[in-house]
Amino acid sequence: MKRVADRIPLVSILMTFVLAAGCTTTQSPRQQVQDSRITAQVKAKIAADVNLSTLTNVKIDSTNGVVTLSGEVENEGVKNRAAEIARSAEGVVSVNNNLQVESAAGAARGVSEPTDTSTRR
Repeated sequence: MKRVADRIPLVSILMTFVLAAGCTTTQSPRQQVQDSRITAQVKAKIAADVNLSTLTNVKIDSTNGVVTLSGEVENEGVKNRAAEIARSAEGVVSVNNNLQVESAAGAARGVSEPTDTSTRR
């Protein structure tokens, strides 16, 4: 029983290091706030755009000023408009437009065409 009690502090210390290592980030708190602000701004701009107000299948993320758009849209025009709006947000360094365009046949089956275009400012 004493052996188990002797190991509890060691296990606790090891678990602390494991958890702390899993929570690390390469971004400063200031950059994390800036990225959150960029993401919120892009989401608001897309939601305000009359043509894009129904983009519920689009995920918007920002890391170090790089905005990534992913998800599915109905046509190439919507895909390009979303990237244009993202590029217009303050603080955006570049946009990775990973939006996928539904094909007419794929829309019926629930399959989309993979398209990947990255744009830099």
